[in-house]
Amino acid sequence: MTDASHAGQNDDAEVRELADVPAVEVISRAAVMLMSSAAEKLGLSAQDPSESAHLDLDEARRVITALAGLVTASVEYLGPHAGPIRDGLQALQRAFREASAHPDEPGKGPGEKYTGPVF
Repeated sequence: MTDASHAGQNDDAEVRELADVPAVEVISRAAVMLMSSAAEKLGLSAQDPSESAHLDLDEARRVITALAGLVTASVEYLGPHAGPIRDGLQALQRAFREASAHPDEPGKGPGEKYTGPVF
């Protein structure tokens, strides 16, 4: 068997495995990945977030907005996962506001066009 055909078999196996994963799990995993990325970009893994080498509010805004869109579009499918994911999103939105030197007006923060104002 050549390396190319072996690689093709691995790709097929990965696709089959992904096809077996329920949609709610795929959506939840995507949300957790976006939350983790936003937390890193807000510097929340550092003892002092303002000193984090990973602090990047422009990038955090983008990831939080993507997360808000995902959560808003899929909330009806998330069942018991909806509450904790929504709570995590709101915590990130508040952390963004706190990290901003000039906080956005309520309703203008990252993802708030999807979620409504977060205070």
